Amino acid sequence: MEVIELAWWQLALAALMVVVLAGCTAAMRLGMSRSLLVAALRTVIQLALVGLVLEALFAAERLVWVALMALAMLLIAGREVMARQKRRLLGGWGFGIGTLSMFLSSFTVAVLTLTVIIGPEPWYRPQYAIPLLGMMLGNTMTGVALALDRLTDTAWRQRGVIENRLMLGQPWQVAIGDIRREAIRSGLMPMINAMAAAGVVSLPGMMTGQILAGTAPGLAVKYQILIMFAITLGTGFGTLAAVAAGSRRLFDGRERLRLDRLARPRA
Repeated sequence: MEVIELAWWQLALAALMVVVLAGCTAAMRLGMSRSLLVAALRTVIQLALVGLVLEALFAAERLVWVALMALAMLLIAGREVMARQKRRLLGGWGFGIGTLSMFLSSFTVAVLTLTVIIGPEPWYRPQYAIPLLGMMLGNTMTGVALALDRLTDTAWRQRGVIENRLMLGQPWQVAIGDIRREAIRSGLMPMINAMAAAGVVSLPGMMTGQILAGTAPGLAVKYQILIMFAITLGTGFGTLAAVAAGSRRLFDGRERLRLDRLARPRA
């Protein structure tokens, strides 16, 4: 099946429609036109640069370059996790916990998927490794950010309840147990909703892209199922690890609630 090539004027036409939307938001005084245009510009610049990097990476096909690309993606994702929290942990803990939890979950699941299930040769082949890791990091980042934000914000708002439980002799795990459970649910819910709606409400992005590129729908479906399961594993284990480490950081060695370790919310 022939793939239809896109010309730059066609992309410019799509960009013009985004500008029209920004004009509509400005006319309605929503205060979003600038953010919309900046986001659209960042999309063009970032994806164009990534395209150039991936072309060079695909041509080289060396483990060291794939590893460097993966490390850059991980660090950027860790920074985004920290930026999305209203009351992040101070002292680099917000960045460290988010980054480490994503590394332990997404990288482990991605390597297992590449080596055991898909099995490209070599296993780090950029055509498979980079897109898979990118999708996993993107979704895990969202889950971890939502979970940590819910954890820290709820702990702050319910600090009186937590301290009363501690005074009654409950260990810190029990005192904050219901908050941890709600934080984990918050992190997992987007992925659960995505799986529940896949193929019924929406066609997932990777599957749509493969079909547009000429892949047989049956094969595209198989890959999408595999990717969604892998993303769910990465998001789930990443969220569990982040909430476990984040909640422990809220208490000191004497099991006292230490909300002074949280940053003030940004205006």
